[in-house]
Amino acid sequence: MKINGKHSNLHSLKVQTAQEAKTTARFHGQVAVVTGAASGLGLAISKQLLMEGATVALLDIDKAGLESGFGDIKGKSRLFPIDITQHILVVETVQAIIDEFGRIDILVNCAGITGKTNILSHNVDSKDVYRVFEVNFMSSFLLAKAVLPYMLQMNYGRILHIASIAGKEGNAGMLAYSSSKAAVIGMTKVQGKEYADTGITVNALAPAVIRTPLVDAMPEEQVQYMTDKIPMNRCGTLEEAINMVTYIISRENSFVTGFTFDLSGGRATY
Repeated sequence: MKINGKHSNLHSLKVQTAQEAKTTARFHGQVAVVTGAASGLGLAISKQLLMEGATVALLDIDKAGLESGFGDIKGKSRLFPIDITQHILVVETVQAIIDEFGRIDILVNCAGITGKTNILSHNVDSKDVYRVFEVNFMSSFLLAKAVLPYMLQMNYGRILHIASIAGKEGNAGMLAYSSSKAAVIGMTKVQGKEYADTGITVNALAPAVIRTPLVDAMPEEQVQYMTDKIPMNRCGTLEEAINMVTYIISRENSFVTGFTFDLSGGRATY
């Protein structure tokens, strides 16, 4: 037996190859629904799920963004350019996914907008607050409401709502966004408890600043304000977010529900 020779190296290579194959096929046979799939975190998560063997239904109001992001992607996918704040459209789309693929194992609610930021509360436009809540909270509620009956039939499911550290701590100048993400966290806690004994887990992710188009569209003063609060003194990366997301929605994560995972570089205080 050659401990330090070729035999040892060959064995190591075989183990590594087996582990890579297992990772690649982690979501094989599963069907995932991802909202906000045309850009940012939603786009990155969708591509990772496809790469790891899932069939992915890609939802976003941005049709051109969906076609640009997934036009040449290998793997099973279907584009749904819809407004996910519209209840009837959501129900029809979920039914279409079931009709085509027969199941829904995973739901990741990534769609979100910040609304107008860097504004004191007494100057906030109420119409902007309503719109932010529609996209950030209501769409997540509507998608979960639509997919849960099918997950209950299978006694299995993984739902992930993308929240924000702003939903825990509140960011000054971001009343609508912070409040809507706090509502998402509240919904996660409720749904996690309601379906805890069904094989369905419902969790949330609360990132600090992850450099995405959503963040890039914000005033630089607002981004600096948020970044200054991060003890690691940097933004998070999409790769770091994807690594956490894929674990949360995997079969391996079977004993955590109703929980908000932090991705905050040390900013989170509870």
